[in-house]
Amino acid sequence: MNSRDKIVSPAFLREMIDSVRGRGKDVVLANGIFDLVHVGHVRYLEAARREGDVLVVAINSDASARQLKGPGRPILGEAARAELIAAVGAVDAVVVFHELNVERLLEFLRPDVHAKGTDYAPNTVPERDTAARLGIRVAIVGDPKKHSTSDLFSRIRSAATHRS
Repeated sequence: MNSRDKIVSPAFLREMIDSVRGRGKDVVLANGIFDLVHVGHVRYLEAARREGDVLVVAINSDASARQLKGPGRPILGEAARAELIAAVGAVDAVVVFHELNVERLLEFLRPDVHAKGTDYAPNTVPERDTAARLGIRVAIVGDPKKHSTSDLFSRIRSAATHRS
């Protein structure tokens, strides 16, 4: 399957989830900005996939990423970020969302599991109340937060400054 074929609309995704759930499969929703894909992202997505049978990844739109990260971000546009994440083997589908968190997607898609990275604790997950109300299990997955896109950008800027 072509990576771009994994990038779908919320409506198509809802139909897909209903279909796979009808076959007894568990759906996991992970989310993030994924501005500069690094090994921490891959480990997070692979660990999220182990929480169920189908992994859906929601990617912040350019506007919501800018609101969360500030001016100059994201570096890569949402279409490029979605395609990169769709290319990860553990990922079954990708959807772009425009809100600051995935509460509306949790309401609409009703996945079995909501996976968050290790930069969160169960009590700091922004969508924890919505997940609890809907009966969605929250899983903290991935390796320890030793990888950061912001840190990578800082190191890149620093290296460029030292070369000048």
